[in-house]
Amino acid sequence: MAENHRRLWILPVAVAALVAAAIPRPAAAATALSVGEANAIADNIMPLALGDDLGIFKKHGLDLKLVELGGGSKLAQAMAAGSIDIGLGSGTEMALMAKGAPSRAVCETSGPVSFFGIGVPWDSPIKSLEDLKGKTIGVSSLGSLTNWLADELARSEGWGEKGVTVVPLGGSAAAIVAAFRTHQLDAAMGTTTEFLAFEREKTGRLLASVSRYEGNAASGIIEASNRLIASDPAAIRAFIAAWLETVAFIRAHKAETVTFEAALSHFDEQVMADEYDLTIGMFTEDCRFDAQSLATLARSFVDLKLLDRAPDMSKLYTEEFLPK
Repeated sequence: MAENHRRLWILPVAVAALVAAAIPRPAAAATALSVGEANAIADNIMPLALGDDLGIFKKHGLDLKLVELGGGSKLAQAMAAGSIDIGLGSGTEMALMAKGAPSRAVCETSGPVSFFGIGVPWDSPIKSLEDLKGKTIGVSSLGSLTNWLADELARSEGWGEKGVTVVPLGGSAAAIVAAFRTHQLDAAMGTTTEFLAFEREKTGRLLASVSRYEGNAASGIIEASNRLIASDPAAIRAFIAAWLETVAFIRAHKAETVTFEAALSHFDEQVMADEYDLTIGMFTEDCRFDAQSLATLARSFVDLKLLDRAPDMSKLYTEEFLPK
């Protein structure tokens, strides 16, 4: 009798277990992350929008709120205010970390600065970088990244400090076009996309990407707030995994990527197809920081007068969240 009683007790428990197993369980809640973009349509940041659109970040358990901030300094301010968890920008933002911004770089997303180039007027006799010795080059402003890239050309070619003359133009494409049409400049620094678009209008042409002489300079990074690093390292690992999956998609799907990027940037699809071929090689496959990028950044911080001396770069980044 005791044995029968025990079996009668086991039966409802077993049935209850089977019923419970058959009932669909609610999916685990996605981790909400506020992600700041220094410039939402920049080539080194574009995979974020594409990965979000494709649902890749959701697949990794993340619910992203994308915030366009309009520059690296505003990104640092948002990080300091605690309004963003993750930031995407360029390696130059690491200078702000050296000054105390509460974040660390967790991924080098791109090395070469392939999306910046030197353009010349459509009818210019200049055919190579070597022809720019002693010439006048337009830059966005004095002390800017484009100013530094122009100076780097003179340094790399051994022309000395006065190897080129820089002229501040402002950051607009219209200012470059106006200067080209009136031949006030021999060349200008700008995005490769702009110069490729100028070629279709026969107002200017791309002479070369700055990656021809600059090498790796951590043109893109992902940074995480110190708060997120301490509270939710798994979210950072998931974000980086989703980023790398998106980059792998971009490498394998040119047509889809070009269509998406054209809609995002409002440039012609043929321009974006040409630009894809120029820039696709800049994305890293593993997010690791390379020695050349770190050395170039450290030197640029001093050249651009962002810092008085080169910082200890090892304190500004970590690779602990990267795939093993």
